[in-house]
Amino acid sequence: MQKTVNILNKRAKFDYEILDKYTAGIVLTGTEIKSIRLGKASITESFCEFSDGELFVINSNIEEYLYGTHYNHKTKSERKLLLNKKELKKLFKDSDNKGLTIVPLRLFTNEKGLAKLDIALCRGKKNYDKRESLKEQDTKRDLDRIKKSF
Repeated sequence: MQKTVNILNKRAKFDYEILDKYTAGIVLTGTEIKSIRLGKASITESFCEFSDGELFVINSNIEEYLYGTHYNHKTKSERKLLLNKKELKKLFKDSDNKGLTIVPLRLFTNEKGLAKLDIALCRGKKNYDKRESLKEQDTKRDLDRIKKSF
């Protein structure tokens, strides 16, 4: 078992322009947290949505716990996110704007062993923005290669 878990959503930084970041707790069952601590989770296709004034992460995939019996969890289900009321109100107001969405960036465990989720208020990138970010990655990679040779 890993000490710290750090599951990234690499597509989010490529597909979206990040405007604001938050760290939220997640309501999980026993087998879900055990599976996350083993690193068996994915947040690449997930997004966040409001329902009855509460924020939920949808379409996140947490694999079934290997040693779980009939008490095992569903792999894809809605999971409630825990934020302050002030943060929830601000996110709800901002996400009503056209073109803005809430996307999870990173799933990790803190020093207490609790699962946390970094979420961000994002705006979708256009194709030319994506090409620009690819160019930046290529030039950074080339510079790193040149620096390494010296």
